[in-house]
Amino acid sequence: MTTTTSVVRLLDQTEPDAPWPGRATDLISAVRTAGLTGRGGGGFPTWRKLAAVARTRRPVVIGNAAEGEPASRKDLTLLQRRPHLVLDGLLLAARAVNASRCYLYASPAAAAHARRALAQRPGDRVSIVEAPDTFLAGEETAVLNAIAGRRAVPRDRQQPLPQLGFLVQNVETLAHLAQIARYGADWFRDVGSREAPGTYLATVSGAVATPGVYEVPTGTAVDTLLAMAGGVRGHVLVGGYHGTWDSDQSRGAGVVMALPTGACGLVETARVMSYLARQSAGQCGPCRNGLPRIADLLGALARRQATPDTVRALHTLAGLVTGRGACHHPDASVRLLRSTLITFENEVDVHLRGGCTR
Repeated sequence: MTTTTSVVRLLDQTEPDAPWPGRATDLISAVRTAGLTGRGGGGFPTWRKLAAVARTRRPVVIGNAAEGEPASRKDLTLLQRRPHLVLDGLLLAARAVNASRCYLYASPAAAAHARRALAQRPGDRVSIVEAPDTFLAGEETAVLNAIAGRRAVPRDRQQPLPQLGFLVQNVETLAHLAQIARYGADWFRDVGSREAPGTYLATVSGAVATPGVYEVPTGTAVDTLLAMAGGVRGHVLVGGYHGTWDSDQSRGAGVVMALPTGACGLVETARVMSYLARQSAGQCGPCRNGLPRIADLLGALARRQATPDTVRALHTLAGLVTGRGACHHPDASVRLLRSTLITFENEVDVHLRGGCTR
C-alpha cells in the first residue's frame, strides 16, 4: 500500500516512532477541546467515552485493530508504520481512566507489528489478543467476547459499553489521542474544519492508478480522494461493504472503492452480499434466513435470471429484515442493497430483459 498526501501526521515517516516518555495532564479535557471523534466509523466524541469509563469501578481499555472490513487497510498500515504511536495512545487512555486492564485486539498481521514494538517497551503492560478473520470480529461486543475467550460475534447489550467500564477504541483514534497529548488540542485542530477537526485515514481501491491508504483532513470529499489516487469519478462504493453507492459523504469515508470501467454494479454487489450473508453471526432470523435469501435473489438478478417478482421480493425482504436483527449487521447489509437498487435502477431493468450494459 502507498501513501501520498499533502497532510501527513499519523503516518509521518520523518518523525521517529518510539515510546513517548511524556505524561498528559487532564487528557480528557484536552481531547474534548480538540474535538476528536472515533475513527472506527461511529464518529462519537471520544472524550465522552473516556469520561463515562473513568466513572466506573474497574475500567478496561481495548485498542481495536480487528479490521474485518475486506476493503480497509488503514489499521494494519498504522500499526506497521507507527506502532508506538498506537501503544502510546492506548496506555495514555488507560491512565486517563485509571484502567486496571489494557488490551490490543488486532488481526494476526497487525498483532505481529504490535508485539515487536511492545518488546521495546519493557515497562508497559498490554495484552495482545488476535482477532479472527471475520467481518463482524471488530464489532464492540464481539471484541469483548473474543477477549473473554468466547466466539467473536456480537451480543445483545442493555447498556452502552462505556457505562459498564469498557473503552473500546479504534487504533486510529488512539493514535490521534497520543498526538493530542504530545502536541496539544490547538495543534490537532489546525487541520480539518471547526466542526470536524483533524485528519483521518482512508483506504482507496478499485479503478484508481495508485490504490492505498491516504491521510487527509476530515471533511475531504470523495472526489478529492479519487483524484489523489489517480482515479476519476464513476460509480463509487463509500464506506465499505456496509456502505452505499455514490454517496457524497466525506466525514467517515474511510473506505472508497471505485467501480472498474466495464464492471457491473449489480454483479459486484451480489458478490459482496453473498459474502455478507456468509459472514453473519447466525444468531437471529434476519441473519439465518433473510440475508441468505437476499443474496440468492440478488445473485439471480446479477446473472440475468430474475423477473420483476424478484425485485419486488428484494424490497419486501429489505423491509422484513430491517430493525429485527440481534446486531447492526442485517440493517447495514440492507442499506447496501437499497442503495444498489436505486443507484443501478437502469441496470436492473436491463438485467430483467436479459442484458447488461457492461
